[in-house]
Amino acid sequence: MFLSFDSFVLAASTATLAAEPAAREHADVVEFRMDLADDPLAELDDYDGTLPLLVTNRASWEGGESEADEEGRLASLERAARYDAVVAVDVELNALETTRGVTAAERLRESNVAVIASVHDFERTPATSELRRLLHEAATVGDVGKVAVTANSRHDALRLLEATHAATAWGDTVATMGMGEAGKHTRAVAPVYGSKIGYAPVHAGKETAPGQYDLESLAHLTESL
Repeated sequence: MFLSFDSFVLAASTATLAAEPAAREHADVVEFRMDLADDPLAELDDYDGTLPLLVTNRASWEGGESEADEEGRLASLERAARYDAVVAVDVELNALETTRGVTAAERLRESNVAVIASVHDFERTPATSELRRLLHEAATVGDVGKVAVTANSRHDALRLLEATHAATAWGDTVATMGMGEAGKHTRAVAPVYGSKIGYAPVHAGKETAPGQYDLESLAHLTESL
């Protein structure tokens, strides 16, 4: 199954697929953080939930907890993509631009899953020109270009929203979010400007990134807006 991201998709982020039933009321997909799970492939083997899966095996060098080498990490994503429930795979843009990453993207698409090319900056919000470049580059390499940055001020948040609007106007499919307290509201507001994916933990206190709303709260906010 291929997820086109023609409209906004709300992903419930979790380290265990046992949380899927609690996500059904509000989420469109479950983001399964393989890097946070004890035995992710075993969980995929046993999965019988109703929500489709977006799988992430985030590298330690981009804020995740996967300590596997790149060959093993990308191979695990390729294997995960072969499960019927998996509709999208998140891979770091830097990884996708390597020779091994290009091969991985080809194999993922052979499994008929969408590729989300992601960029994370846990310190700052890049300059507006850099934001636009990153979004376009990621959207060109992947089916969705995802950029998550740390907003240290309202001005940072405003520039992220402007870049989201501009990328969408160009025809790029993007997902954006501002991490941290100053950027928290962008998780609810960015879809108004074209962002196609939102992420939230199923329960409060189980955040997988700084500044996330819980799933029910983000669902109500995005629906209201």
